[in-house]
Amino acid sequence: MNKHRYSKENYREVIGLIPAGGRASRIAPLPCSKELFPVGFHSIVPNNGLRPKVVSHYLLEKMRLANINKAYFILREGKWDIPAYYGDGKTLDMHLAYLMMDLPFGVPYTLDQAFPFVGDSIVALGFPDMIFQPDDVFVQLLAKQEKSNADIVLGLFPALKPHKTDMVEIDDIGRIRAIKIKPDQTKLLYAWETAVWTPVFTRFMHDYVLSRQVVCDESKGNNNPDKQKELHVGDIIQAAIEDNIKIDSVLFKNGSCLDIGTPDDLLKAVQLTS
Repeated sequence: MNKHRYSKENYREVIGLIPAGGRASRIAPLPCSKELFPVGFHSIVPNNGLRPKVVSHYLLEKMRLANINKAYFILREGKWDIPAYYGDGKTLDMHLAYLMMDLPFGVPYTLDQAFPFVGDSIVALGFPDMIFQPDDVFVQLLAKQEKSNADIVLGLFPALKPHKTDMVEIDDIGRIRAIKIKPDQTKLLYAWETAVWTPVFTRFMHDYVLSRQVVCDESKGNNNPDKQKELHVGDIIQAAIEDNIKIDSVLFKNGSCLDIGTPDDLLKAVQLTS
């Protein structure tokens, strides 16, 4: 039996994980958390009037389109405006809850705060400062996972700025061979920007983060960001590849993904949605 296999009957629920622990230093100062920056408008019932649409709303809409009705935001201390804005999620017909990040050493540490809460569920990962197309990204990712029984399914998009993202090496038939994190130069064309995964990868990430933390504890650098190299989700995906965890992907060749984390890209997002 494959050491990474769980019974599929145990994880039918899909839970969204939304890491919101960044400081948005490249576009600071802001009057609100970056995830609540307005980029565009949406209509509200009953009068169909227009209201500002915050950037993370786009992600939640795409999750809801895939029948994901439960999600956790994982917050940095001080980002209390996010739960104040979304509350329990009923305005989006979702159940939202909020967790606090602990160690500030990378997104995997942030995501791992949800480990006790996601259990045997499938996880849908989305970044709340990105606007991506098509709308049915999570629908396609979940369909691919069900069909292939992969433990991770990555959403791949054309990369306009490879040096700012995790590039993906794929072979001629679309199998993922490696993750290259923020390469200075590359001929690779696609980056992973969203994902779904099973409890196999949830546990793998948890164990990876825990083992790294033990090493840091032993070196007496456990709580000092200056002594820690940032850990990327791509690092753990690469480790999973090397550990023969089954990985698949959906290539959105005509899709798009825009991160509002720089002034130029924030301007593009505002122009795109106006």
